[in-house]
Amino acid sequence: MSIIKSAFRVLRFGSAKNQLFSLESKTCRAFSVCNKLRQDASDANASKINFYVDENKEKGYAILKLNKGPVNSLNLEFLTELNIQLEKFEESKEIKGVILTSSIPNIFSAGLDIMEMYQIKQDRGSQFWTALQETWIKLYGSNKIYIAAINGHSPAGGCLLSISCDYRIMSKGPYKIGLNETLLGIKAPFWFRDTMINTIGYRETEKALQLGKLYSSEEALAVNLVDELADSKDLITKAEEQMSKWCAIPTVARELTKSSMRRDTLSKLIAQREADTQSFIEFTQRDSIQKSLRMYLESLKKPKKSSA
Repeated sequence: MSIIKSAFRVLRFGSAKNQLFSLESKTCRAFSVCNKLRQDASDANASKINFYVDENKEKGYAILKLNKGPVNSLNLEFLTELNIQLEKFEESKEIKGVILTSSIPNIFSAGLDIMEMYQIKQDRGSQFWTALQETWIKLYGSNKIYIAAINGHSPAGGCLLSISCDYRIMSKGPYKIGLNETLLGIKAPFWFRDTMINTIGYRETEKALQLGKLYSSEEALAVNLVDELADSKDLITKAEEQMSKWCAIPTVARELTKSSMRRDTLSKLIAQREADTQSFIEFTQRDSIQKSLRMYLESLKKPKKSSA
C-alpha cells in the first residue's frame, strides 16, 4: 500500500462536533426545483441497475455511469452501492482514473432523496448521512483521478459529487448546477461549503450559498465551477481526452500533490463525523421540516394542469 494511500485511509476515521442545518418555512416551495427534474425525466429511465461500469484497463481508466431513474437521487441503498464501487476502483492496480457521468439524459444527479428526510427513524437517518459522508470522502480523498462528465442538471448533492472530482466538463445547454440549499430553507453543511470554496473561491461561494444560486453552464464555466464545456455528443470524448492527460502525469507526484491540497478539508469532516450526523438527525426531526416535506410530497400527487 502506497504512502499516499495510507495517509488517505487514516483520514477516513474520527469524531468530534459541529452544528449543521438551520431550517425556515421556505422549504416546500424550493423543493420544486427537484420536482421539475422528476417530472421532466422519463419513467423509462427507471431501472434496477443503478450503475453501468465500462473499464478500459489498457488505457487505465473506467467510465462509471449513474443509472438510478428517474433522476439519480441519492438514497441510502444507492450511496452504499456507489461506495462499494468506488472502493473497488481504489483497490484496483489497473485503473488510474474514473469518468463519472450519468446514463439518464439531461440529468447528472438531482441530489439527496427527499424520502431520506421524511419520517425517518434515527438509525436509518444515521446510516444515510454516514453513507453520504463516506461517498464524499472516497471521491474527494481518492488516490484516483476523477473527471466529472456532467451531462445535465446537477443541483445540491449532484453538485457536491461534481466538485469532489478533479476536473469537470459540463454539457452545453439549459442545465443548472450549484449548491441551492438556502432555497430549501437550510444551510449547506460545512463540508459542502468548504469544497465549494476550494473550487470557486471564498467570495463567490459566499454569494452563491446565501442566494442558493444555480449556475447555467456558461456561468459555471466563468466562475470555475466547471473547467470546460462540450456539446453533449462530445462530452465523453472530451472527458477521455482529459483523462489521458491526467494519466500521463507521474502517479506518486500527482497523488502527493492532491493529498497536500485536500488533506485539511478532509480532516475537518473526519474529525466531526459523529456530531455532523447528529445535527442532520436533529434537523430532519423538527416538526417544521416534517410539515414542509409532507406538503411537498402531497403536491407530487396532484395532477399536472394541462396547458391551453
